[in-house]
Amino acid sequence: QVHLAESGGGSVQAGGSLRLSCVATGYTNSRYCMAWFRQGPGNEREGVATIDSDGTTTYADSVKGRFTVSRDNAKGTLYLQMNSLKPEDTAMYYCAVKDGYCSFLGSLYKLWGKGTQVTVSS
Repeated sequence: QVHLAESGGGSVQAGGSLRLSCVATGYTNSRYCMAWFRQGPGNEREGVATIDSDGTTTYADSVKGRFTVSRDNAKGTLYLQMNSLKPEDTAMYYCAVKDGYCSFLGSLYKLWGKGTQVTVSS
């Protein structure tokens, strides 16, 4: 059974940093995309960053230059290093996995974690 588990969320002041992790267990496909999405209070879910099996990354414009996505294929783990955090980054952050190519279209992802909360205070 496939399972995604996020960790690393918390409360920080603006300008601070956090590192999120997501462990994917039971996923046997060799080529798959791992992605971070977030949903803030009153907002729709949005894609934050994606990384494919070759390490190719994409970022939402709002996080470029501040967030870095990476993955350890041997461990089946996805990371999101978040620096220079802003209050508008406050959201529940979710990791998601899909076969093949990456996308910011959340409906294409069939596997989701339960999320980890990030709160940034001004």
